[in-house]
Amino acid sequence: MATNTYESPLSSRYASDEMQYIFSADKKFSTWRRLWVALARAEMELGLPVTKEQVDELEAHITDIDYERAAQWEKKLRHDVMAHVHTYGELCPKAMPIIHLGATSCYVGDNTDVIVMREGLELVRTKLVKVIAHLAEFANEYKAMPTLGFTHFQAAQLVTVGKRATLWMNDLLMDLEEVEYRLSTLKLLGSKGTTGTQASFLELFEGDHEKVKLLEDKIAKEMGFTGVVPVSGQTYSRKMDYNVVSTLAGIAQSASKFATDMRLLCHLKEVEEPFEKNQIGSSAMPYKRNPMRCERICSLARYVIVDVGNPAITTATQWFERTLDDSANKRISVPEAFLAVDAILNIYMNVASGLVVHPKVIEKHVLEELPFMASENIMMDAVKRGGNRQELHERIRVHSIEAGKNVKDLGLSNNLIDLIAEDPAFGMTKEELTAHLEPSRYIGRCPQQVEEFLALQVEPVLKRYESVLGTEETELKV
Repeated sequence: MATNTYESPLSSRYASDEMQYIFSADKKFSTWRRLWVALARAEMELGLPVTKEQVDELEAHITDIDYERAAQWEKKLRHDVMAHVHTYGELCPKAMPIIHLGATSCYVGDNTDVIVMREGLELVRTKLVKVIAHLAEFANEYKAMPTLGFTHFQAAQLVTVGKRATLWMNDLLMDLEEVEYRLSTLKLLGSKGTTGTQASFLELFEGDHEKVKLLEDKIAKEMGFTGVVPVSGQTYSRKMDYNVVSTLAGIAQSASKFATDMRLLCHLKEVEEPFEKNQIGSSAMPYKRNPMRCERICSLARYVIVDVGNPAITTATQWFERTLDDSANKRISVPEAFLAVDAILNIYMNVASGLVVHPKVIEKHVLEELPFMASENIMMDAVKRGGNRQELHERIRVHSIEAGKNVKDLGLSNNLIDLIAEDPAFGMTKEELTAHLEPSRYIGRCPQQVEEFLALQVEPVLKRYESVLGTEETELKV
């Protein structure tokens, strides 16, 4: 439905509802309330004048947020955290006096940011695993199908269709490892106070340092974390944002490489992305089957890769214990990176689960180039029959140039085998030469490499995450 206000395409066209909820206002402000509950509960357990009745009252109103009332308070107070303190307090009159006790705004703001980044990474992890699973099926099916390898996008030694897919998977496994590392090392800010000294909490606990430390431990445990950052200013180090967005950018890089390969394969008519029955490839050229989904992956990936610069510059320009020039940028750059990568993985899952292979086209291209690739084997065979290796090498070089002209200048087929058959220096019939043109002789260990890679690298990952593989995948919006 059209509106008269700007709406991010990441929300309206690309990102899933699950990822959008993680970065929604409802998730943010309900998490603020969960943090206020955790703070109040910990303060009560450590002997501050906070009652169970007050904690229970706070807990009963975590999700019923009156956003209209919060907006009224923010317009009056010009402070979002205090606006929500007052809005929460109106629902919890008994607990109002102890909400946010000893805390500063970053207690809810920064801790919430870490919590939602963690949940975002968990969703990304699930989708990464699903992409890997789809590619694993594809690689196994086509592990022995010879295809042209390319270096510099020039025909090189043969590989297999499945072996090429292992390259895409290997990148994703590296990304998954990075996501797992980020998840294992994320820490809450904790309850550090206005400049990170915990002075307000030390005052509340009348100089008891152990209780100040226990307060953070209890909050972390309630929010599902093993610990908090060891030291901070008012905020956690913005390197945390940079590291997380860098991890997302790594996924974008891998996806873009896959999508670029697919676009080139589509041009060669060897492998194509799924194309729906009523899909239109071009408004002007009805016959076209443009690789639109892979192009979209590349487009969104470019955005994420560039977006890394935002938290990098933010980290580099923070002053002492706190400046607020991070806030507006951070509100945009971090969530949008997650939404974009979510969209990329949704498309990647869709494409990887429906790749269309054209074996006859692949075979045609292989056979067009195979005489050149077989020339070394032919030369070795001729040497065994008594030929001179150096002379034969020169004869093949000359014949290859002629055959190349035949293909490139005249648009004819590759006649290298005919030229060699007619050359008495080789002493081989066309039938004997043609025996060297079996593609499977030139794929090296590709089938075995695929099998070993799947067994040793991929299967353990799929086994570890088998609980998510049966879950429903996100349907593309467009």
